[in-house]
Amino acid sequence: MIPAVAITGLILAGGRGSRMGHIDKGLQSFKGLPLAAHVIARLAPQVGPLALNVNRNRQQYAAFGLPLWPDLLPEFPGPLAGLQAGLSRCATQYLLSVPCDSPLLPLDLAARLSQGLQDAGADLALASTDGEQPGRPQRHPVFCLMKTSLLPQLDAFLAGGGRKMETWMSALASVDVHFEDAAAFSNINTLQQLQQLEQPSP
Repeated sequence: MIPAVAITGLILAGGRGSRMGHIDKGLQSFKGLPLAAHVIARLAPQVGPLALNVNRNRQQYAAFGLPLWPDLLPEFPGPLAGLQAGLSRCATQYLLSVPCDSPLLPLDLAARLSQGLQDAGADLALASTDGEQPGRPQRHPVFCLMKTSLLPQLDAFLAGGGRKMETWMSALASVDVHFEDAAAFSNINTLQQLQQLEQPSP
């Protein structure tokens, strides 16, 4: 098993929030706390160092007491730019990324992705759950564990204009790791979804 101290956790909070009216998703309240605070609480025990990929509202994010790693590229080019920011700054052998808008993420995310990566001899492991159609899993590429040695490949992909995570990952030695609880990967893209997630289960 990869020890937690060998993994840097990166919370991706650098997007535009365009589907939520351009507000900063990580700072939206969920059960009395910012979404990012819930993610930090669930991820911190699973990793060594922990950082936030942010491109705006740095003063508010600084209150969490974590390093703030902005994109190296301008104009909010997407989550791959956040991964580039993390890979270029982390001092550990592995980087684990999660989005800032998934407050229910698995408490064993790092352990299971680590096991999957090692069992497959892969360079990158990403989470998946059962899809709507039998036999077609739903991939969650933003929830991924990768070797930091992948930085040169990511730099080259971004320099060539690439932006899609799954396109970049398809060229790597990667493995899907199945998780049973799809709800743990619920992400919030609209204020309506945020309100629905706050409602107690019937």
